[in-house]
Amino acid sequence: MEDIEARLKESTEACLERYEKWNTDSSGSEEREALQEAIHDLRKVTSRLEIEIAIKERKKVTNKPLPIPPHRSSEKGAANVESILPDNGNTDPEKVKSANGKSSGGARRPKTRRPAQRNKSKSD
Repeated sequence: MEDIEARLKESTEACLERYEKWNTDSSGSEEREALQEAIHDLRKVTSRLEIEIAIKERKKVTNKPLPIPPHRSSEKGAANVESILPDNGNTDPEKVKSANGKSSGGARRPKTRRPAQRNKSKSD
């Protein structure tokens, strides 16, 4: 962190010096370019500072693990819940039989599409 602090001080002082030079002689392109370079250096230092802040915050967050809530099935009274479906939610077709021993349903047969009929027009 001392490295960032030193870089921040140096960049800020250099930026202020170049700003003062540019402000007194605003017609010079050399002063403008030097000021833009100083501003760029200052941005690099502040970006590094933001990265350090994010790293420290991430370390704080990961030190506090989030509690994992229990699953619904482990709640009290979960075994007493009945399904509103007649087969109690069973989706296995072998276990679901009607009174005559046949399967009470199943997947529908997929519809087949007929090819589109083309109208033949007579060319004259």
